[in-house]
Amino acid sequence: MTQITFKHQNTKMSKYKISLFSLLLILISFSISCRKETAYDTSFKTLGFSTDSVLFDTVFTTVGSATKRIRVYNTSKNWIKINSIQLGRGQQSNFRINVDGISGVSHTDIEIAPKDSLFIFINVTVDPNNSNSPLVITDSIIFNTNDNIQDVKLVAWGQDAYYHVPNNTIVLSPTQALRFSYAGCATPWKTDKPHVIYGYTVVDEDSTLTIPAGAKIHLHKNAVLWVYDGGTLKVNEFGTSTDQKVVFQGDRLEYDYKDLAGQWGAIWLSKGSKNNVINQSIIKNGTIGIQVDTLGNSSNPTLTLKNTIIKNMSGAAILAQGSKIHAENCVFANCGQYAVALTIGGNYEFYHCTIGNYWNVNTRQTPSLVLNNYYKDIHNTSINRPLEKAYFGNCIIYGANANEIGLDNSGETAFNFKFENCLIAIDPKVNTSDANNYVNIIKNENPGFADTDQKINNFKLNSGSPAIDKGDISLGTNYPLDIEGASRTTDIAPDLGAYEFTGSK
Repeated sequence: MTQITFKHQNTKMSKYKISLFSLLLILISFSISCRKETAYDTSFKTLGFSTDSVLFDTVFTTVGSATKRIRVYNTSKNWIKINSIQLGRGQQSNFRINVDGISGVSHTDIEIAPKDSLFIFINVTVDPNNSNSPLVITDSIIFNTNDNIQDVKLVAWGQDAYYHVPNNTIVLSPTQALRFSYAGCATPWKTDKPHVIYGYTVVDEDSTLTIPAGAKIHLHKNAVLWVYDGGTLKVNEFGTSTDQKVVFQGDRLEYDYKDLAGQWGAIWLSKGSKNNVINQSIIKNGTIGIQVDTLGNSSNPTLTLKNTIIKNMSGAAILAQGSKIHAENCVFANCGQYAVALTIGGNYEFYHCTIGNYWNVNTRQTPSLVLNNYYKDIHNTSINRPLEKAYFGNCIIYGANANEIGLDNSGETAFNFKFENCLIAIDPKVNTSDANNYVNIIKNENPGFADTDQKINNFKLNSGSPAIDKGDISLGTNYPLDIEGASRTTDIAPDLGAYEFTGSK
């Protein structure tokens, strides 16, 4: 190969080029040294962000990944240094971040020029077909700037499911807006995959959401299924199979969350919703199981509730406010405040229901069942609403407290209630001889439930229970099958509560 040589390497032009290159190096070095000598703004505490949360709403069909970005702003007139940027779950996170071109879960001493910004790219990798993964994967990017901590929430889907994610906005006031999604009521919800509710999912006016037998509904933290004015909810309306119940619960699938209350918000049947039916369902581990507001149709119940268990609520299983409810073969168990709160008047009928409250997370000061016929307005003035009817037939109302029935009567409007053929825990001082209110009751006798622990929630009757064969026969005929499909008509009389005893007496 012929070697090519340059003969004029020491010419003036070469020297000129070398001198110019040296001058550029000096200028760059001077610029850097000047900037480094500039003091950082150590009083600066609050970064600006392009968003306060990053939602990866892609539903993956294979092992998948997605990348999004946020922008971090320095609003100071001086240079700042972010002490650290890191993922909250560190190496255990499904997320990875790239800060100024450098990948990793933790970054330190990140500089931003005055009135400038930097980009952070976030990547998540999940296997949505892995049934052991959480339905929703969460983490945070944590920022420490001069000892002030800020974070940006990260949320991604961990399993293949139907995700109901807020994509609309209701303006509630000049300073308040609510993000929500529509439930999609044109066809019944499918049952081949779980449904995950994130935020508020709304059944709009003149719409009916149908949830068939076997559906699994998971609600994220504070999530609400909201049936709006004029809307209707039908859950397993004609279901008969006890092993095809619809289940409402939180979206955390780890063992520690199996029986943990307060994981989600509520099923909210708001004022004007109508003809709602929930049958053959389990509703568990939320804040309020079902909130039922003022009547929408006086001729039909706001809610018909059948063959359903509502348990482990941090607030109440049922919170009714001036509404109309018909309940049969239901269990309301282990709630932090009330199991059933029938407030601001209304019209209620409960047949063969078990109310059992043995909440033990903290000390419960409230009774399992409360009846009320008024409310206080913003001026603390009592507004009366008649309790037209509160009837309990062949029911059990019992719990860990000596008194499990609260009668909160304003004395200024109707307060009509009756316990007929019921076993109740009530203050011994209450006069239960009035036949208008108490007929054939069993007072303050332990019903002998199988296992009331919040991890078990077995409210079947043990042998020898005083509730066995103590029900009204006509009511047993009207409701011939118990919550599990056992017959009530093959014995001398039906048992009290939702369960018919089938063992040896």
